[in-house]
Amino acid sequence: MIGHSPAQTSSTSERVRRTVALLSRRGFALDVKQLAGSCLGGAISEEDVRWAVAASPELTLTHDLIVLRSDRARAVAIRSRAADHATDAPPYTEMTVRFVRTLVRVAPFIRSVSIAGSLASGGFRASDDVDLNLIVDDGRRHLAYVAVNVLGVLHALRHRAKPVDDLTRRPLAPRLMTANLILERSQCHPLARQDEDMAFELLMSQPVFGLDVFDEVIEANLVLLDHFPQLESRSRNLAIEAPARRWLPGWFFPAVLDGLARKLGGAAWRFMQWTRRGKPDALARVAYVRATMRPYTLFDETHST
Repeated sequence: MIGHSPAQTSSTSERVRRTVALLSRRGFALDVKQLAGSCLGGAISEEDVRWAVAASPELTLTHDLIVLRSDRARAVAIRSRAADHATDAPPYTEMTVRFVRTLVRVAPFIRSVSIAGSLASGGFRASDDVDLNLIVDDGRRHLAYVAVNVLGVLHALRHRAKPVDDLTRRPLAPRLMTANLILERSQCHPLARQDEDMAFELLMSQPVFGLDVFDEVIEANLVLLDHFPQLESRSRNLAIEAPARRWLPGWFFPAVLDGLARKLGGAAWRFMQWTRRGKPDALARVAYVRATMRPYTLFDETHST
């Protein structure tokens, strides 16, 4: 029996408020039905959501979205993204599944891949990149980063006509496939972070490959279920099987290469930041995302990598 967390013992109104605040930190919002199913501490009824909003001076329903009153000005933009998601997401989801098939054939040290970010959360538009969360063999985080980015560039060269914004514009090809969070297997048993933000990150992600490894992470960190019991019933609609044949053997990627990959990946990451030097909004967004991923960020001089 899992012990009760503050999320489970708080009032329904407080749970709804905290969920909306969590969503706000990530820049999006949900409608009544979606929020009812994704509420901190477990799913509740739509009626409970409406009562919580009516009772809270901090929340409001605008443009069919539950938002903090301080976020009302952003509701139109968030709703626009949700509308774009309905048409833009399906082809990019199919594209991503194909990319993951190739990635795990090339890089056998990658044990699990999930779609994250806007493509998973419901706010994707064609100008966005696709965020991927990975679980990899120990000592190969930077190798995984390089593998995603090298294959990502080759993949993006075939999609040069893709719409872009300040985050995804690049000199030769658009930024398309991105390593969002990379965890070594030993880092997952247990996770250093078991807070509601990490639980929500896993809840919103859509596992594509290595569902057994993803499930092991949840089983090794049962506190996550205190925050979001919905993690036990994650969607498996996009799951693919392990490739029958790898393109490269595992011994081709010894852990000793990870140091070289770190230098190569770090140089590439600094170059990407340099290309955004005149775009403060893009730099601020990258800084925020990296802050939410600590202590798991790569190329961070002041935190563990």
